[in-house]
Amino acid sequence: MNNSIKVTKSRFEIEQDGQISYLEFETDGHGWMTIWHTEVAESLRGKGIGLELVTTAFQYAKENSLGVDVICPLAKHLVEKHPEFKPLLGNK
Repeated sequence: MNNSIKVTKSRFEIEQDGQISYLEFETDGHGWMTIWHTEVAESLRGKGIGLELVTTAFQYAKENSLGVDVICPLAKHLVEKHPEFKPLLGNK
């Protein structure tokens, strides 16, 4: 997909066709990242943007040696479909 992903203190964002899709997360300073919510603009759903956001979050967690706690239903669904994410769940 190769969208430009903007990283802020608490979210990853993709802007496409003038709309912003994002994944909200939090790190706790103790080695954990919580994925709270993913929102993909309605007109962009089904185009892999949610997967791109979740993949970016897990790459960030891996690069920063963070265990991941997933609250977001979309992220949970994608973790089930992509077992390569599972090693980071609950691990530090």
